[in-house]
Amino acid sequence: MLSNKIDRSGFTFIEALLATAIVGILAAIAVPAYNGYIDRTKNSLAISQIMAIQTEIERYYTREFRYPDALADLGAALPGVGIDPWGNAYVYLNIINGGPGVKGDVRKDHALNPINTNYDLYSKGKNGVTKKQISQKDSLDDIIVARDGSFVGLAADF
Repeated sequence: MLSNKIDRSGFTFIEALLATAIVGILAAIAVPAYNGYIDRTKNSLAISQIMAIQTEIERYYTREFRYPDALADLGAALPGVGIDPWGNAYVYLNIINGGPGVKGDVRKDHALNPINTNYDLYSKGKNGVTKKQISQKDSLDDIIVARDGSFVGLAADF
């Protein structure tokens, strides 16, 4: 005698939908966490490159008895070829040896006090945009040198 039973060993539509929903929820949690990790890694790389550039600037000062006019004066010693992890050029401004009008380009804190006296050195950060006052929204993601080198880090942390 033949059996009329149908083999039903597979996923039902509800089971497949539930599995898809679980994968979607896990992806929604994992992607922002991964992006945060990438941002922290790029910030750390920019901080280390800025510290290396700062060291090269001080070496230049020791040799030449003045600060360089531009980062290109450092030559091959420039870490990352002068490009930050986001693909933007590091920004350098010689304050102490600068000519007229340089004081107007100096970056300032929330109270409009200059953050450096010798030179400014910074990365425009993830958004690639910056303002002279580091407490403004566009500058919070910048990686900066402040207090003449005693602080190197995220502008939001200064």
